[in-house]
Amino acid sequence: MELVYEGKAKRVYAEGDILLLEFKDELTAFDGAKRDSAPGKGALAASLSALLFAYLRGRGVESHFIGQRGPNLLEVRRAQALPLEVIVRFRAYGSYLKRMPLVEPLRPFKKPLVELHLKDDRLHDPLILPQDAIEAGLVDEAELGQITDVAVRAGELLRDLYRRAGCDFIDVKFEFGRVGGRLVLIDEISGDTFRVLCGGEHLDKEYYRKTGDVRGLLERYGKLLEYTRLVLEAQ
Repeated sequence: MELVYEGKAKRVYAEGDILLLEFKDELTAFDGAKRDSAPGKGALAASLSALLFAYLRGRGVESHFIGQRGPNLLEVRRAQALPLEVIVRFRAYGSYLKRMPLVEPLRPFKKPLVELHLKDDRLHDPLILPQDAIEAGLVDEAELGQITDVAVRAGELLRDLYRRAGCDFIDVKFEFGRVGGRLVLIDEISGDTFRVLCGGEHLDKEYYRKTGDVRGLLERYGKLLEYTRLVLEAQ
């Protein structure tokens, strides 16, 4: 296998048109400013991503996901990644509250709120306007509409899934890429990319951001994986 990319959370290997995502046993926050070793974290994130990609695929949401090859390895289709992060918010939280302090924390939105961010750690992934993405040639207007529709659909499916586990799904970050001319979900779907409260407790990376407690986060990721499996098995 050829190593083609290494980021904060994953290594990417190539096998022809197939890529292998190796999830690392590392935790990062604040654009990599905070970093810790987290043995077992890679397998937890990879397994949860595999479950959620398969769940979405069964409901018509396409992604690059093919299957899980090992504890911390996902097999995916090679994609041309867009330098965008698409955030779907169901409640007021995080950076939203910094720019809109008139809204009380955790207030549910009347409809899902969709944000575009330029994916660039050096610029701290700034919020951009939809027209910015079009003017920069990242997407055209029709593709932007497609991305928004898919992101909202996938976010609502995840919210419904965790609602059945008695949890409150707060927000989720998606990434998209082109596979064979089609725009599909890529990267991962895990506690690193969404926020969910179960019994008022974060079972996502927000816990690590707030506490720096690696062991506590791994325990919560384990609970999140268990809850997800139980709900999917009960369907």
